[in-house]
Amino acid sequence: MSDRGKVRNGSVHSVNRAISILQVLALRGAAGVTQIADELDVHKSTVFRLLATLEARGLVEQDASRGQYRLGYGVVQLAAGATRTYDISVISRPICQELAEAVGESVNVAIHDGRDLVTIDQVRGNASVTTVDWVGQRTPLHTTAPGKLFLATMPEADRRRILDRGLERHTVHTIVDAKELETQLAQVRVQGYAFTEEEHEIGLTAVSAPIRAAHGGVIAAVVVSGPSFRITSEAIPELAEKVVSAAAAISERAGFLKSG
Repeated sequence: MSDRGKVRNGSVHSVNRAISILQVLALRGAAGVTQIADELDVHKSTVFRLLATLEARGLVEQDASRGQYRLGYGVVQLAAGATRTYDISVISRPICQELAEAVGESVNVAIHDGRDLVTIDQVRGNASVTTVDWVGQRTPLHTTAPGKLFLATMPEADRRRILDRGLERHTVHTIVDAKELETQLAQVRVQGYAFTEEEHEIGLTAVSAPIRAAHGGVIAAVVVSGPSFRITSEAIPELAEKVVSAAAAISERAGFLKSG
């Protein structure tokens, strides 16, 4: 790599870390150099240097008596330029378009509403056979890949209330035994993604990964779905890597902290 390339990569890395510092302060309200360094797993000297730059631009302010930093008025000015209707579907769309182009399948963004899943956006893949338009449709949590993500990550008491009401069968592959589903949900928590194979609709396979907000909670899910003859069991792990990566990129845009 040329010297110019090394400088450019170093600059990008510094920008990423500076943004992470702002996100920490947005979450904590105020924090010292050591606390920020520990949270981001970055050396204190690096944090101090970046804070000095941010302070000079009015993005952070220092409370000299407490040795802590907080967001400055410059952040308010930047926020004023952002639209109030900037929601998760807007944030996610460019990344979903890239994912759809890369995998050739439809990519959806879905949210959780009670016992149901609601699709709020969809990007069509370029494959000749595509899935239906899911936007606005409500589907059960237990039969869908994103639904399983929400079930796996919600508080146990909330999950029990849903499962105890019974699980409706949609296909011969639908999991309707609560204990069997709980075992699968435990695996979802370990692997970081969920998938379904013909559990909601015969011939349809889907893979989903979580979108997290600044506080770490799962606020939405990215879903790649397509015909089972293309998304085979053998293809799921490789596809899942791409979906997880896209969900992580959207999470960062939504304010989720990136360490390092």
